[in-house]
Amino acid sequence: MTTLTAILQKEEDIYVATCPEVGTSSQGKTIEEAVANLKEATELYLEEFPLEGKSRSVLTTFEVKQVVTA
Repeated sequence: MTTLTAILQKEEDIYVATCPEVGTSSQGKTIEEAVANLKEATELYLEEFPLEGKSRSVLTTFEVKQVVTA
């Protein structure tokens, strides 16, 4: 069993899920559906292209100043 990362973004009426370690992505109407679809897509991808020594992604946050236009 391998633990991977899912990054989710809401785009209009769907959620887009991406796995940065593998590069797979999928979508769904709910977060749960998007993650389930991503899991399935990633498992299928890994059947053809197994993980070999790839390290886990590091997730962090940072802040930027907002530019206000007049």
